Amino acid sequence: MADLPAQLIACHDCDLLQREIALKPGCTASCSRCGAVLYRNATDSINRTLAYALAAAVLFVIANLFPILSIEMQGDRAGITLCGAVRSLWDQQFKAVSVVVLITTIILPAIELGSIAYLLLPLKLGRVPACCTLFMRTLQYVQPWSMVEVFLLGVLVSLVKLTQNFKVIPGVAMWSFGLLTLLIAAVASTFSTRDVWARLDQIRRRQVPR
Repeated sequence: MADLPAQLIACHDCDLLQREIALKPGCTASCSRCGAVLYRNATDSINRTLAYALAAAVLFVIANLFPILSIEMQGDRAGITLCGAVRSLWDQQFKAVSVVVLITTIILPAIELGSIAYLLLPLKLGRVPACCTLFMRTLQYVQPWSMVEVFLLGVLVSLVKLTQNFKVIPGVAMWSFGLLTLLIAAVASTFSTRDVWARLDQIRRRQVPR
């Protein structure tokens, strides 16, 4: 009876309490009442998510350091970075838009990737990260608001309009944002909170003195 609660899972949508079952790799378990996905048996989710997150972090740094695009007019070329675009919006009195771009394309993606790396790297090394519950809750709130793909779409639309009047040259950051969007999607598809908690339990059990 003492092991029974560990074998039960509550549906996130309808709160139905159900017994966990073993799954084959790549399969998912659905709620018997509402059909919502309860959990999935991701293949090597921790290592794969960590690899995607670290690669995305490198691209995120590149995307913020290098120009997104350059505009060439009468032989003069001017490039703009993401931070420069945020500052320009602020200076042009589009302060609300500037704050939204800053939060959704810089701050929240940085928090998301940093939190995932902070959680998964110690787990891969067989250690329990400090304040892991806090970072798991942070990820739960941050992930829906990280909108790099929306920003990239907006930039592409702007490029189409600008090419009618100027010569527009995509910068290194533009290609980095494209790859970053794919990697963030890969992180979201491979990250499994269930596997994280299971790995934490395994490490903690090994650390308990016998």
